[in-house]
Amino acid sequence: MKLFPLLISILWLYSCTGNNNTNTNHGFSQLITCGDEEVAVFEKEAADSLGFAKVWEWTASMSEGLPENFHDYFKTTDECKPVGENQILITSSSGGVALVNRDDKKTVFYAHAPNAHSAEYLPGNKLVVALSTAENGNSIRLYDLDHSDSILFNDSLYSGHGVVWDEENNSLFALGFDLLREYKLEDWDSSAPWLKQVNEWEIPDESGHDLFLTDDSRLLLSTTNSVWQFDINRSIFSPFPALEGVHHVKSVNLNAQTGELVYTKGEISWWTHHIYMHLPKKDTLALTDKKIYKVRVM
Repeated sequence: MKLFPLLISILWLYSCTGNNNTNTNHGFSQLITCGDEEVAVFEKEAADSLGFAKVWEWTASMSEGLPENFHDYFKTTDECKPVGENQILITSSSGGVALVNRDDKKTVFYAHAPNAHSAEYLPGNKLVVALSTAENGNSIRLYDLDHSDSILFNDSLYSGHGVVWDEENNSLFALGFDLLREYKLEDWDSSAPWLKQVNEWEIPDESGHDLFLTDDSRLLLSTTNSVWQFDINRSIFSPFPALEGVHHVKSVNLNAQTGELVYTKGEISWWTHHIYMHLPKKDTLALTDKKIYKVRVM
């Protein structure tokens, strides 16, 4: 009579500790990576394989529409968010921001933003950028995508690292060193839009890093020592169980409906050669020729 619960426990333990390079059905069809000067897209080769093949790459020097004097602002890329089906939003700690078409690799918006660490597309063809510690950094900036390198609005935020737009609540969330803030986009359809701060919370740990909005009204935020979740509707922080206690997570992506999780963590200074995946078994994708900072998913 005692064997049945023991068997259930063994099966559960096995399902949570899958080995590397196991065959798994992956729901994320494409991975976007950044870290060094190249942003790349890797596509899943088969539904039952861990193999991913590089199908797209971008560097500043190959991009039409980006002025040559901006190329050095993209030596160390640190954000690579998909925007719709055909664009990628790129930021760089070297000081660059670019919105790039996937089909022709053309840069359709660019800006100089010292130590830019993340960005987000906003309603009304607007863009917000989080700037980390640097001269003229430590802030969030608002831009109009029709006017490259022209700042509409700026608000101070020490060590700005993450920004996400919550369409359900019409709110922008911004992550700094020890604070999470909520903003509203005011006068977004006018010539002078601005961001109004409406909430601020002290985060549970220091050095806020990545910020990700799930599809069930949670924010995932990484810090020096762990990954946390923030219930937007209740304004409550709690540990994110899957990555509780994992240090130096640089990017995290979650499909809340399926439990699929993809993330990176700093293992060689700020970068790594590995992308970690729970799909739902644990797998690791090694890209030994790339310095990977963040991974995003399609």
